[in-house]
Amino acid sequence: MVIIIGNQKGGAGKSTLTMLLANFLTGQKTCKVIVIDMDYQQSIAQKYQRAKMLDNIPPYEVIAASLEHFPMMYPVLAQNKQQVIIIDLPGKLDDDGLIAVFKAADLVLCPFSYDELSFDSTVLFSFVLQKINPKVNITFIPSRIKANVRYETKQQVDKQLLSLGRMTEAIPDRIDFQRSNTLRTPESVLPVVKPVFEQLWQQYIAPQTGQNETISSPEAYE
Repeated sequence: MVIIIGNQKGGAGKSTLTMLLANFLTGQKTCKVIVIDMDYQQSIAQKYQRAKMLDNIPPYEVIAASLEHFPMMYPVLAQNKQQVIIIDLPGKLDDDGLIAVFKAADLVLCPFSYDELSFDSTVLFSFVLQKINPKVNITFIPSRIKANVRYETKQQVDKQLLSLGRMTEAIPDRIDFQRSNTLRTPESVLPVVKPVFEQLWQQYIAPQTGQNETISSPEAYE
């Protein structure tokens, strides 16, 4: 199964969400996961390498790659149907290399915030994606949401995005997200993201990978 996490606008929390989802799937669902870090900053790949230098055993592999590498990588990675491939995309739409990634996607997670720039970028990203892969499932994730968001703005944005896909509960803006890495999710963060990830697991990931409920692995959390 291929899950891509993307939005045209940078700073939407794509990389953090990618890492948290990978931690959840390996720690809570004991899935086999591979993360492909295609973001320009490659912050996930850097954290992964730092963890390996400390002789920690990583719960999943992180591969630093660019869009042009994907057509060569995908046939090999897709051989294991139960494996979940999570791709952190770069924040852009002007690269033909995105076409192969979009076509391969089974699920697209699109983090966004309730401001005009983020909304416009999210809509454009969704339109381009659906033109390339009309059957793909898009789920919007309100991310890094502050407590002072106007109700009217939220209502208007939700209505328009729900015409393009589904939406999860909001993930609030919290400083302890910065403590997450490729080895573990802070215990204080897990209750915040778990309802969102459980929804994704039940609706998409478990049916796609054919996996049943599994026992949680507490070693993945502090």
